[in-house]
Amino acid sequence: MLNRYKNLKLIQQLDPKSEHDQICYLMFGYEFPWDITKSLEVALMRTYCIPSISKLLNKTGEFIHRPQKRYDDTSIIITEILKWGYDSQRGAAALQKMNSIHRRFQIANSDFLYVLSTFIYEPIRWNQRFGWRLMCENERLGNFYFWCEVGKRMDIKNIPDNYTEFEQYNLEYEKTNFVYSEDNRKVGEATRDLFISWFPKWMSKPLKPITYTFLDNQILDAFGFEHPAPILRQTVESILKTRAKLLKFFPAKNQSAFFTDHPTHTYPQGYKISNLGP
Repeated sequence: MLNRYKNLKLIQQLDPKSEHDQICYLMFGYEFPWDITKSLEVALMRTYCIPSISKLLNKTGEFIHRPQKRYDDTSIIITEILKWGYDSQRGAAALQKMNSIHRRFQIANSDFLYVLSTFIYEPIRWNQRFGWRLMCENERLGNFYFWCEVGKRMDIKNIPDNYTEFEQYNLEYEKTNFVYSEDNRKVGEATRDLFISWFPKWMSKPLKPITYTFLDNQILDAFGFEHPAPILRQTVESILKTRAKLLKFFPAKNQSAFFTDHPTHTYPQGYKISNLGP
């Protein structure tokens, strides 16, 4: 059991402001790899509830015609930055690729700022509900400082330098901008169907309402999706909480479990950062 908390002890000795890259490396690669992946999927779904964002995404056609590639490309870019650090050769190349993709489109700074905020707060919120242990303050702040630094390298303006202030921006932005639109629905459906496609076809029908249990009512309404039965939501949440309790008895990971540590659907033989994107 002592071994289970070796990374936590190391993280608690690090400075979240100056050593956030090391903190995030341990969090994403060793402590909560599956949980953070799922939370970032929810984070991206939240961003599709903003009509200005979903309209642009739907216009590119990537979600309709190449949803798996879009998912893999996004996940690879995020992982390259997290695994190697935003100022490393690979991390900087991933950031450069992401910035070059974004430059093709007119995207409001407020939308950039909101998307950035979801990468900070959704993993923390997921952890509060389903983590095998709660993130410590160094992890929460480390995640905040890490993504703020990434945002600066994306040339995002007016990034709050205070954790609570940025979280308030996140909440207020959703309150104002989460509204239903056809573009929301199309991008949401394409992403939902992608998640379901990872399982055998016979599971498609029951998986649809199960997928909805990962999304709160605010997201479901913005997509125009039906609400799952309360008992189904409670069952899925109970399973995740039971999983969290069991994980406490597992030993700490000796090998990292980043998204790129395994072959992806789109690039089973490997990938080049220069080839990512539309």
